[in-house]
Amino acid sequence: MNISILGKNALVGGSSKGIGKAIALQLAKSGANVTVMARNENDLKSVVSELDTSQGQTHQYLLVDFSNFEAFKKVITSFFTTSNVDILVNNTQGPEAGGALEKTVDDYQKAFDLLFKSVVLTTELALKHMQQNKWGRIINVASISVKEPLNYLALSNSIRAAMTTWAKSLAIDVGKNHITVNNVLTGYFDTDRIASLNAKKAEKMGVSPQEVRAAMEAMVPVKRIGKPEEYGFLVTFLASDQAAYITGTNIPIDGGLLKSL
Repeated sequence: MNISILGKNALVGGSSKGIGKAIALQLAKSGANVTVMARNENDLKSVVSELDTSQGQTHQYLLVDFSNFEAFKKVITSFFTTSNVDILVNNTQGPEAGGALEKTVDDYQKAFDLLFKSVVLTTELALKHMQQNKWGRIINVASISVKEPLNYLALSNSIRAAMTTWAKSLAIDVGKNHITVNNVLTGYFDTDRIASLNAKKAEKMGVSPQEVRAAMEAMVPVKRIGKPEEYGFLVTFLASDQAAYITGTNIPIDGGLLKSL
C-alpha cells in the first residue's frame, strides 16, 4: 500500500524532537506540507531542514510555549488567520512526573492548560477549514496510562483521560464532515522524555538508569522499546485516505504492553 498525503497541510505539535519530530518527518516523506511547532527555535529550524521536499513540499515552523496558555493562544490564533490545516497532530510535552499525593490543585490546573485547553483550542481553530473542505484528520498523542494509570504520572493520567473522552465526543459530531478524530496511546518509546523519567525513577530506587530501562524492556512482550519512526508510520496512516473509516478510537502503540483489552 502506497500512502500519499501529497498537497495536504499538516500541523504537528511538540515536533522539535522525539515522537513529534518522527511524525513530522514521515508526514513530509508522504507528501505533506508540514508546520512543526515547539518552544526551541534552533531545534525547530533543524527539523525543518531535515523534512523531505522531493515532491515540491514547503515546510515552516511555529514557535510556541504550550506551558503558557495565554501566550500560546495568541500565537496559534494568529497562525490560523493566514493558514489552513488538513492534518492536525495534537502533541505537547508531558507534565511533571509525580504521584497523586505529591500534586496540588494548581498542578492539575497547569496540566489541564497544557494537555487539554491547548488541544481543544487548536482543534477548534483547525476545524473551520476542515468542515468547509469536508475532509480532515485530527490525531491526538495520548498515553497507555489512560487505560492503565501509572502511579508516578498522576497529572498525565488524569488530564489525558479527559482529552481522549472529549475526542470521542468530537468524533461523533464531525464524522458527517469526513473528519476523523483518533487518539494514539503511547507506550515506551526511545525519547528524551523516557530517559528523563527513567533517571528520576532510578534516583528514587537507588539503581542505575540502565537497570530501569532493562526492566522496562523486559515488561514489553516484544522485549524492546519502540522507535519514534514506528510511531510516525501509524500517524501517517491515520492521516491518509486509507484510514477514512477509522475514527473515535484509542489505538495503543506499545509492543503489546497493555494487559487490558
